[in-house]
Amino acid sequence: MSARSKARKRALDILFQSDVRGDELTVTLAAEAKRAANEPAREASWLYAREIVDGVIDNRDDIDEQIVTHARDWKIERMPAVDRAILRLAVWELMFNDEVPAAVVIDEAVELAKEFSTDDSGSFVHGVLGRIARTA
Repeated sequence: MSARSKARKRALDILFQSDVRGDELTVTLAAEAKRAANEPAREASWLYAREIVDGVIDNRDDIDEQIVTHARDWKIERMPAVDRAILRLAVWELMFNDEVPAAVVIDEAVELAKEFSTDDSGSFVHGVLGRIARTA
């Protein structure tokens, strides 16, 4: 697994944990930063995970607007928390990180959805991100 794939998983963990616990994302990120300081072997994945989460924090309204606009009749608060977290990290990459091709972002997000969410989540995430990628 590449460092970026590990970072996406780590960012997903942070976004999901914050959402489920109802904690501010900055608080969850700070706790993870404290833990990461003691794990120098995982520094490469931590740096990109932090970039993703910081990006979601800084652009959350725009990201959520894109998700709601392209989710076709799904309210963001009705989505499974895992799907919400996956979409937020992937939309940040699509909109704010030109280094990663859209196809890679979508593929990685779909794989996360298949691994960690419902049976239908992979196709749902793919559909939403595909529509966003066409307009981004």
